[in-house]
Amino acid sequence: MNDDDESSPPLPQGTRNYLTPQGYARLRAELMSLLDEERPKVVEIVSWAAKNGDRSENGDYLYGKKRLREIDRRIHFLTRRLDIAEITDPTRHHGSDQIFFGASVTWCNARGEERTVTIKGMDEADSLAGEVSWVSPIARALLKAHEGDEVTVMTPAGPERLEIVRVSYPKPVTA
Repeated sequence: MNDDDESSPPLPQGTRNYLTPQGYARLRAELMSLLDEERPKVVEIVSWAAKNGDRSENGDYLYGKKRLREIDRRIHFLTRRLDIAEITDPTRHHGSDQIFFGASVTWCNARGEERTVTIKGMDEADSLAGEVSWVSPIARALLKAHEGDEVTVMTPAGPERLEIVRVSYPKPVTA
């Protein structure tokens, strides 16, 4: 049986699970919600349904058992990912023009098209929000480069040269 959540790719061998503080908090909140709220509710439903007799035709029981397996698989996945989490605060690099984890990077390709991405952890990156995982080809090409540098990224259409236009980081929060 594969212990990983099928929707998330495995971490590269021997690496930590880099996360922003916000990403770590979001995954931890999901784990606590599953443990404290959702799982107990489903266990209660399954227990009630089991007392209703014939389980082979009991939809509440069958669906509940299936949902319980899904919850347990997700709890196991989140626990393992959080156990190896390395919380990396991108605000430490505020004001830097070098690209590290957590940077928002604007680049321009040969056609003059600009695009901005933010480099995040594998378990928190949302491509629809312009976020890429630190293990993605584009992030690998960008990491450690500076504003004004040119980098080459391998695309399905072949190598593409990108000029780094802007690098920014979130501002540190002061209390």
